[in-house]
Amino acid sequence: MADPVNIGTRRELFVDDFIIESITDAKPYLHDPIRREVVFQVEQPFENACTGCYNFTRADGKILVYYRGFYPIGEKGADLGEQQTTNLLTSDDGITFERPSLGLVEGGARNVLHRGIKAHNFCVFLDEKPGIPHAERFKAVGGVGKDSLYGFTSGDGLTWSNVRETPLDVTGAFDSVNVAMWDPAAACYRLFSRYFHETADGGVRAIQSCTSDDFIHWTEPVPHNYLGDLPLEHFYTNATVPCPGAEHILLSFPMRFLPKRTLTTDGMDYPGTGLSDAVFMSSRDGNNWTRAFPEAWLRPGSDQRNWTHRSCTPAVGLFETGDDEWSMYVSENYGWHTNRMRRITVRPHGFASIRAGYHGGEMTTKPLVFGGTNLHLNYATSAAGSIAVEVQDAEGHPIEGYTLDDSEVLYGDTLDGRIRWRNESDIAGLAGTTVRFRFVLNDADLFAFRTDGTD
Repeated sequence: MADPVNIGTRRELFVDDFIIESITDAKPYLHDPIRREVVFQVEQPFENACTGCYNFTRADGKILVYYRGFYPIGEKGADLGEQQTTNLLTSDDGITFERPSLGLVEGGARNVLHRGIKAHNFCVFLDEKPGIPHAERFKAVGGVGKDSLYGFTSGDGLTWSNVRETPLDVTGAFDSVNVAMWDPAAACYRLFSRYFHETADGGVRAIQSCTSDDFIHWTEPVPHNYLGDLPLEHFYTNATVPCPGAEHILLSFPMRFLPKRTLTTDGMDYPGTGLSDAVFMSSRDGNNWTRAFPEAWLRPGSDQRNWTHRSCTPAVGLFETGDDEWSMYVSENYGWHTNRMRRITVRPHGFASIRAGYHGGEMTTKPLVFGGTNLHLNYATSAAGSIAVEVQDAEGHPIEGYTLDDSEVLYGDTLDGRIRWRNESDIAGLAGTTVRFRFVLNDADLFAFRTDGTD
């Protein structure tokens, strides 16, 4: 038998099969995000139909949104145009945004931070590496073209300095949003960037990753490895984030591009070809990615102006905006004068679930070692549905006092519900031993579980 998986007290999601041993009459299920209100509408002349590349970070009680404001539409070599700008939005709640008056760049909009080529895809994050000086607490990458990605630092998120005068030592094709971050679980910087994967018919846009200890010297980029037998698809962007509250799992929301598809609608004349939507994937090491759900995570929907290329691009960033919701953001109507950004919401830790229908089903974990005292579930049932839990030993035998017959039957909808057994109110006595959890579901979704306490 393989060594048990030591989960400590970390939260485990069902975005992959990492801890799943068996499933009977149930299935992994991908949950769609919910479209909410439009939170940003471009305004001429300082923004236009190709405004985009939205990326979010939170600092000092504010949500900060960096984005490409002006793009020289129609000009030859527009991606290298010096007229491009990086603009800023701010928000207190993630729902209402405003353009702050910065006064940093003459002749531009009041919220312009920078004008030049590097504004094409300037992507910012708050560096939470322990010991980082305040003057370097913001970091960013920007630049366009082959092997031309630059690194930047800032103390206030407004005025920026190059980490070096030359591009970072990273090979790739950087004309989309490249995502850098501090990964607290791996204790390193990560960079997820664009490259072109060569194929017999010309190649596809793809994602690669590399790591760094100092944000200046990077490892050789490694192309993403996708687990499972799936065809290569154009992944135009990646929008990768560590999962809040489960930072050992990386979540990614690529905009999937289909360059040969066109949908023509009466009365709508849009130049160019291609359609796009968004997909979902996850990783536990940054190199090997699980696409357990190859279908679209976010479809273009009924708005016909989203059925054109480069719409439905998820922004970089994910935030709690309520007790029971996380907010993300997506561009819509790209290339149209109605270009805008919309808020979408997801259930906290609820991107995917183990789902069973009316007739019931079950899932059993691999052998695990946990720390802590209590078992908490993120779940939702129907009024007639239920969830019960049995704790088994390493060989799969029910442990006395923790059998299915002893289990409390849960029903309802909660993000962190504690489960008990008839004569055993907690699982403290099993901590540090090898166990399996057997979840029995009827008309229910199980999104995540965790144990509390100290390892």
